[in-house]
Parts: sequence; structure tokens; C-alpha cells
Amino acid sequence: MNQPLSSTEENYLKAIFKLCEQSDKPASTNDVALALNTRAASVTDMLKRLAEKSLINYVKYKGVTLTSSGRTIATSLIRKHRLWEVFLTDKLNFGWEEVHEIAEQLEHIKSNELTNRLEAFLNFPKYDPHGDPIPDSDGNFQYRQQVLLADVPLHTEVIIVGVSEHETPFLQYLEKLNLILGAKLVIQESFEYDQSILVTINQSTTQNISAKVAKNIYVQKI
Repeated sequence: MNQPLSSTEENYLKAIFKLCEQSDKPASTNDVALALNTRAASVTDMLKRLAEKSLINYVKYKGVTLTSSGRTIATSLIRKHRLWEVFLTDKLNFGWEEVHEIAEQLEHIKSNELTNRLEAFLNFPKYDPHGDPIPDSDGNFQYRQQVLLADVPLHTEVIIVGVSEHETPFLQYLEKLNLILGAKLVIQESFEYDQSILVTINQSTTQNISAKVAKNIYVQKI
């Protein structure tokens, strides 16, 4: 019988999945090291171990991808993580800036029955509090049409549907500006000097948004 994976091994699989999803190509050792805030030498050792367990495809200097088994584990972790985030915000009244680190711990609970009951209890949510899609029990994601706020043309009305960065300081900053999920924006002006934009929020306040922030907010046209 195969030994259960450690939390560290699971975190590697999840990181590789996200890196490959973002770029649609194999993840490099340096990319994995950066994502997990660890040394490249440690990453190489772990990749060899995961390859021996047939969870990744790893060729030195050519990057790494997940096998079918590795992808199943990675999407299960993401599913649990995002369901726990919904539970923490909707049922325990945590803020969206508070739940990521807690869900990082809860995602390693092994019980599939608990995950399925949690999903049913939450009435089968499709997206987490940050707007990320929650995979179903088969690992399928329900993606939606969305664009970065930075790419929206002038005078276009949009609604915020997600964020790409989940760090607490960033989410707290968005809260202060009322740039939360569901907020309606109209892009009034863009500035060539620093690529910042001027937006109207919920037809009431006007706010200048930096290029960095605009590149981390996902919106849909209304």
C-alpha cells in the first residue's frame, strides 16, 4: 500500500498545478522554488521523490508537469481549500483577507466524505471568496469569461469577480477602497505616465487605481 503523502508533498503538487495552469507549459525548478519560497536544491530533491511516486513528469532542465494521478491530488487539494474558504467567510464570518492561511491547513484533511458533505452543506458553491472557481469532485473547473481590470477599455462598465493575489495586505487595501467582489466600476480615464486608471466605484466615489492593483483584479463586462 502506498504511504500517504506529506503536507509538503501535497503543497508541491498544488504549486505545480497552478504554475502549469497559469503558463500552459511545464513549470521550471526555479518557478516552483519561488512559489514555495524554498531553495532550488530542495525542489530538485522533492521533484525526484514525486517522480518516483509517478505523480509528476520531471526531466532535468526541461521542467515538470503533473501526471494524471498528480493532477487528481492537486485538484482535490484546491477543491478542499476553496470550499473551506467559503465556509469560513459565509458561516464563521471571517474576512476574505483572513481565510487563506487557515484553509492552507484545513486542505490537508484526508476525508473525502467530509469534503463532499461540506460542499453540500454550502449548497455547491462554484467560486470561492476571492472569485476562484471551485473544482467539482471529478476535478473539473467552471471557468468564466473574465479580464484584468488593466485591460478594460475606457468608459466600460464592469463588475469585480475575482482577484489574482490573496495576500492579506492586498485584500485589506482593496477593502479600504471598496474594491470588493460585486463592486461595479466605470473606467473614466487612463494615464500613460504610470498606467494608472481613474474609476468610478458603485456610481458614487472616484478612485485612482495603480497599474499593479489593476493587474490583479478580474472583472466582467456588464
